[in-house]
Amino acid sequence: MLSIRYYKADSSTYVVMSVNGRVRRKGKGLSFFYNTATTSIAAIPINVQEAPFILNLQTADFQNVTVQGEVTFQVSDAQRTAEMLNFNLRPDGSAYVSEDPLKLNDRVVRTVQALVQSTIQANGLREALGLSQSLVTLIKNQWSLEPALERLGITVLDATITAIAPTPETARALEAQTREEILKQADDAIYDRRKSAVEQERTIREAELQTELFVQQKEQEIEESRIDNERTILRKQAETEQERLDTQIEAESHRHELVRLSVENRRLEADADAYAITARTKACKELPADYWKAMALTKMAPEQLVAMSLDTLAENAEKIGELNFTPELFGQLVRKVQRS
Repeated sequence: MLSIRYYKADSSTYVVMSVNGRVRRKGKGLSFFYNTATTSIAAIPINVQEAPFILNLQTADFQNVTVQGEVTFQVSDAQRTAEMLNFNLRPDGSAYVSEDPLKLNDRVVRTVQALVQSTIQANGLREALGLSQSLVTLIKNQWSLEPALERLGITVLDATITAIAPTPETARALEAQTREEILKQADDAIYDRRKSAVEQERTIREAELQTELFVQQKEQEIEESRIDNERTILRKQAETEQERLDTQIEAESHRHELVRLSVENRRLEADADAYAITARTKACKELPADYWKAMALTKMAPEQLVAMSLDTLAENAEKIGELNFTPELFGQLVRKVQRS
């Protein structure tokens, strides 16, 4: 009795239908009726798949680390994959007849492990803990060179390393060491900061001392300049005073010379006057008294003549017996005296 069934694949499944060992149909998303007695169906998923992994590896210094990540891959050649692995379905099309499809992720992860392990084992613990990005680059660059995956028709699209962690004991030791280093760095930072503060304080103090020294030098220069100015002023004043005294001395000398000359001139004038008076006196002595009287009478006023006459009469009073004066004579004399 024939057993006819219907099979329909989705668009992400590559189907290879073989009848009596010969491929009759192949492609994505096929649907068909088949005879379970003579037909075999291989269904290969060609969608993008993700294979997470956790690898326990050992570093060059014999320290265990755990590498956690994920690989994204895709079956790029389904025909080759179907030839290399058993992706055949059971006659009813409900499940695979072998475990090869389930082990495909393990095959990819083992290939990743081979690439990562060689890098981890070549580095010490501290270096290995920082190789996340380097491992991602390595997987992407070296994947195409792996012949096993190429034969399986698998292409890696992307890879990520989410964590590289040591064992808990090693992590605590590293944490303690790192903590000590951080504390040491903090102490060094505090020391450097204090040292910098001391240096800055010293720089500021030196600047202040330099400023004070500069100010003192300027004050000293100002004081010396003031003293020099005062000395110059005093010297100028002394010179001025000396010039004034010299001028006064010269003026006094000239005045003394002038006085001497004036006295000499006066003496000469006095000698000349005395000589003239002596000469006139001598000449007068040689003239008779009557001549002088006559000359005096010529210049006298009438009242003076009257007075002169009265004086002569008084001198010769013993010789005069009686002398009469008229009232008119005395009246004229009195009026002249009143007018004067």
